[in-house]
Amino acid sequence: MRIRVSPTVGALVAGLLLTLGLATPAAAAGTDYAALGDSYSSGVGTNNYDGTSGSCLRSPQAYPRLWVNSHTVSTFQFVACSGATTREVLGNQLGALNSGTDLVTISIGGNDAGFADVVTTCRLGTDSGCLSAVNNAKSYITGTLPGRLDETYRAIRSRAPYARVVVLGYPRLFELGYCGFGSINEYKRGLLNGGSDTISSVISARAAAAGFSYADVRGRFAGHGVCAATPWINGTTFPVVESYHPKAAGHSSAYLPALTAVTG
Repeated sequence: MRIRVSPTVGALVAGLLLTLGLATPAAAAGTDYAALGDSYSSGVGTNNYDGTSGSCLRSPQAYPRLWVNSHTVSTFQFVACSGATTREVLGNQLGALNSGTDLVTISIGGNDAGFADVVTTCRLGTDSGCLSAVNNAKSYITGTLPGRLDETYRAIRSRAPYARVVVLGYPRLFELGYCGFGSINEYKRGLLNGGSDTISSVISARAAAAGFSYADVRGRFAGHGVCAATPWINGTTFPVVESYHPKAAGHSSAYLPALTAVTG
């Protein structure tokens, strides 16, 4: 025999359950996430790209995509682009943000400092030429880049006033010691790693000044740079654009854990 419950009784029971907090909770709202930045955020180096992303070379194996795959997300705006500078972020990427954006991630500054040209000079040139290129980049990083980062971070906050913003840094590219025939010598590798430390210090300081979180990836890449037994960063490779960028393992085993340590 089926017992019938009147609509009035049903409504009373439902109301009581809500009052006592026993009703089934509504599904948690997903995160509105926007991933900004340069090739270290778009996923250059993974050799696997979304065909619709063109020269921006956005990868399904980049850390933003991996984060989305492991979290509840309502909207995802993936606008990071290979070669982007702070100017490109300001001009082309901020449209992904709005007052409803919950999370913003960004890596930026390496191209402003001429990262690719410095590495090329050190790869092909003399020790003295490498030293000069790195020192010039450091001068730019400590002198001009802070203002460009501040401008970019202010614009992000203006467009996404309630978002949590996580700024991700750059790894040291190289392991020191023996690296095989034809590789960049240890002196130059040390210079380039020093450049990574300089830009990491500046980015961290400017992120803190903006009230943003900073995710330092250098420790997570330790032992897995170029010249390691198990490198997570490409050396000189083809296509050339992938050279000295994180492999898929660098995104899954270094960048993603660094981001998740901040966001949960």
